Order: sequence, then C-alpha cells, then structure tokens
Amino acid sequence: MELPGFAVWMFVCLYASVGGYPNGKVREACPSMVPCHGNSPQLSPEHTITVNGTEFKAGDSIEVLLSGPDFEGFFIQARDAEHLDSPAVGSFLLADRRRSQLLTCGQTKNSAVSHTSKAKKKDIKIYWIAPGDAPKHVQFLATVVKKYRIFWVKIPGPIVSQPDMLSPTPLHATSEAMSTSYSVSYISKPFSVSGCGSMKFCIRNPSNCDPGSASCFFLSFQQEESSVFIEMSGPSEGYLAFALSHDQWMGGDDAYLCVNEDHRVHVSTAHLKERSYPLLDLENALEDVSWRLVDSVLQCSFRRSIRLPAYKGRFNLDTSYYIFLADGEASEGGLIYKHHRQPLVTDGLYNITGLPQDIGGSRSPRLIKAHGALMFVAWITTVSIGVIVARFFKPVWSHSFLFGKELWFQVHRMLMLTTVMLTSISFVLPFVYRGGWSQQAGFHPYLGCAVMALTIFQPLMAGFRPSRHAPRRQLFNWFHWSSGTTARILAVVTMFLGMDLPALDLPDPWDTYTMIGFVAWHVGTDVLLEIHGYCLVRKVEVIEDDRVQILQSLTSAEAEGRLFKQIVLTIYVCGNIVFLVAFLIAINEV
Repeated sequence: MELPGFAVWMFVCLYASVGGYPNGKVREACPSMVPCHGNSPQLSPEHTITVNGTEFKAGDSIEVLLSGPDFEGFFIQARDAEHLDSPAVGSFLLADRRRSQLLTCGQTKNSAVSHTSKAKKKDIKIYWIAPGDAPKHVQFLATVVKKYRIFWVKIPGPIVSQPDMLSPTPLHATSEAMSTSYSVSYISKPFSVSGCGSMKFCIRNPSNCDPGSASCFFLSFQQEESSVFIEMSGPSEGYLAFALSHDQWMGGDDAYLCVNEDHRVHVSTAHLKERSYPLLDLENALEDVSWRLVDSVLQCSFRRSIRLPAYKGRFNLDTSYYIFLADGEASEGGLIYKHHRQPLVTDGLYNITGLPQDIGGSRSPRLIKAHGALMFVAWITTVSIGVIVARFFKPVWSHSFLFGKELWFQVHRMLMLTTVMLTSISFVLPFVYRGGWSQQAGFHPYLGCAVMALTIFQPLMAGFRPSRHAPRRQLFNWFHWSSGTTARILAVVTMFLGMDLPALDLPDPWDTYTMIGFVAWHVGTDVLLEIHGYCLVRKVEVIEDDRVQILQSLTSAEAEGRLFKQIVLTIYVCGNIVFLVAFLIAINEV
C-alpha cells in the first residue's frame, strides 16, 4: 500500500539530522526530494534547468544544466512527466566529480545527482542517459538549497519526449504541498509578569525574575477559549526552545523553537527523539506568531489550539507534563547546535491550562544535586578534618580516651567511616539517575570510580593494620598514607571536572576560584602546622645540663603546642564549613 506523501516525509525526517545533508548523501530524500530542514520551501524559483534537446531515444545522452544565483546544495532527478510522483527514470553521468556525485534512488543505479559539499556554486552540468523502458515524456526536477532554511523543492525543468510524441503541459510550480503559512508580526516591548499565577501559568528562571532583564528566562501560557497563547523570552542570540514531556528525559517530546536566523526569528514546532537533534515539522500548527530580538534578548509569542488531532506529534495542552526550557547557539543559516548547559526542567508534572501558577525550575536534577552535595560534604569536611587530626593531634590527644581508644584515633576513624558512607551513597546516585553509564561526562565518571575504589580499599586495609611495634607497621603506614593521599588528590580533580558538567554546571568562574581557595586553605593549614611542629621541636632541643630545665621546657612547649593546634583546628573547621555552605548554596541555586 502506498503511504500518503506527508507520512513518507515524516518517515524520511526520522532518519535525517537537523543539520541537513552537507555531504550530499541525500538518498533518504529520494521519494519527496524535500530536505529535512524544517522550513517551508520557497514558492518562486530563482534557478532554471535547461537541456540541449527536446527528443530522445533509448541510449541517447542529453545535457542538463542547472544554473542561477549562488547555491549550496542540489538534488536532480528525471521522472515520468505525466506521473511526477513515480520513481526516478534513467541514469546520469557527471561532468565535474568535484562538485557533483551520483546516487541510486530506488532500483535504478545512478538515477539522481547531488552536491558533494556546501561550497557555493552557480551552475552544475550533468548528462542524462535515456533508458530502454523510458516513458513517453520525461521531465527534469531539481531541489536547490541556497542556504539551510532557504530552498526550493522540485523546480520544474524542461520536458523531453520520445519521437512523434506531443509534449504535455509543463508545470510552473512545485508539486509538493506547501506548509501552512502564518503571518508574523513584531513585538514592541518586553513581556510582563502581570497575571502570572492568577491569569496565566508562568515559569521563571531565576525565580521571580523580570522578563525585561537581560538574565531572565521566561515562559508563560494563557488559555483563551480553545487555544493557548504562549510567550517565551530569554538571553540568547541563537535559539530558545521549550518542550512538553511525559518524563524528565529528552525523547518523545513536543517541542517549540524560536531560532534567530540572520537577525529574524523563525518559530517552528518539532519532535524530540531521544538525545538527537529535534526533527522539525514541515507543517506548522501555530498562529499569531510574533518576535523581537533586542540587546541579545530573544522574544517570541504564538498561539496554538489546545487539541490538534490533525497534527501528529502535537500533545494536547489540557494534560499534565514536565516542561523543559533550553537555549543555545544557532548558525547564520538557522542551524541549531546542542545546548551547552542543562535545560531548565520543572520539578513536577503541570497542566498549563489548569490552575495558573508562577513557578521556577532547576537546571540540575535532584539526584545530581544530592550527588554533588554529598561529595562536597565528604571530601571538603570529613576527610580533610580527619587527615589533620591523624597527622597533628596524636601527641595532643594521646592521653585522652573514648570508648577505650585514644581520642584522636576515634575521631579520625569516625570521620573516615562517614566519608566512606557518604561517598558510597553519592556514587550510586548518578547511575540511578542515568540508568547506567554516562557517555557525556568525559573523565569524571572514570576518576569517580577510582576514588570509590580507593575509598573502599582504605578501611579494608585498616582492618589488617599490624600492631604498633610490628615489623610491617611502617610498611602499612606508608601504604595507608599514599593510598589516602592519592584518593584525596583524585577526588579534588574529579570535583573540578564535575562542577562544569551540564547536569550540575555551577556558575563560572566562581566554582573554579572557590575550589582553588579550598585547596589553598587546606594546604596552607597543613604547612602552618608543619612549621609550628618544626619550631616546637627546635625549641625543646636546647642543650642544657640542668635536666629539670629541659623537663620544664618540654612541659611548657607541650602546653603551648596543644593550645595553638586546637585554635588552628577550630579555625580550620570553621573555614571548611564556610566553603561547604558556599558550594551547597550554589548547588541549590542551579
């Protein structure tokens, strides 16, 4: 059974990138000759097709010339002039292999010709070879792409006929049904939050921001009888887009894009398929489209019916959805690129035609926020304090006991076991969120696995710790220190990498400077205590004959050293808490 033209077109687009076909491999477009660029074809062709003859016999060669203003891409076929929806007829030979290439459409080899690159060209010459089973009349058709969103489909060329056959009436327009067109107007001023929460459903990021400001992302929905009027704005010179989704993952979503194309904003609908580029729709279901682009703030508004049963892929607006809001860059021809940061996602399902609300959203999923927060708690507070205690507080707390063990050891063990617990819980969360391994996170997950392995290895090794005076105790101490230090270094590197991943993306360059500050704070404290310990040892090494004076010096030095270390530890813990709170606030804000 033959599929309707629109169904064929949608099927083709499912396998074509939004980036078009810059290399000319356009076999997927053989039946329709329509590029999957998501825009409506132009109506008045600027390019012409000419031939060097009007009659042909089987095996004849006819020169075909496509010419006109500069163009980037083309697609040429010959078809039965009386049945232009039929497959391609005959085969072609090339005159210039650098600029053109042969393609096979259907069962006929070399039955189409396309470009080899996006390099601009003014004309293309090829040769058509008439087959033995050719129809009575053959017409040449060409699709020409001037640039990404400006193209013509099935430009009609001359009709050539077999001898003694009357030529049918030539076509002067493309045979493809054009997309639904709509009028476009210009927005005169920024959108207003008036009515948010009372008359219209609004999403703002940051929360409660003014859409007139240069840092506010704004999306509103206002029901008007059987339709919804939608406003979207935000700081972007490329594109803004929102999508309605049944879950918090990209894929199977109803999307709406406002794209800056040569300082004009093009509004279109699309379908999101997993994490690939959006599949732009050939037909548009939007009305009352308006736009504005001022001071790098992009605004667009439009209206659509609550229900659109005739448009496949458009969701009904009287149902609850998660709402995505994204921004990114676009090329000069309107080609959109992947958003460089995580889209804003609502924290729950919302019905935009239900009770009006004024809400915010988050660009970081809760599980990823929890992952970052727990890692910061573990590796900024518990590990760092535990290391300082073990290294510098053995002599200070060696005579104090807790549950039958030296106080320093119990504090160190408690902090390290807390680190193991927090790291283990945090380690699992990204896998729960992603449902497996992430291919988008670079080296972060690999280093994270190494940190997790060392974190588990440390307490296992501590369980086999030799006694204090055993011959292998020094070897254990060295392994324990080296594996712990390696884990801490890797953890800091992993956190540096993780802070700028799209799923968290803490504000730049604040996150980098703050992490550098924490590292400097820890290293500075460590160096200070080392210098203090060295000075203390030098002080009590004064060689005196009076043994009593030496003992008195030791006693006063120990008291002085204990007080100094306790003051430094108190300040160090307070400083770590300040760094931790700063990171937790930043995580909560994204």
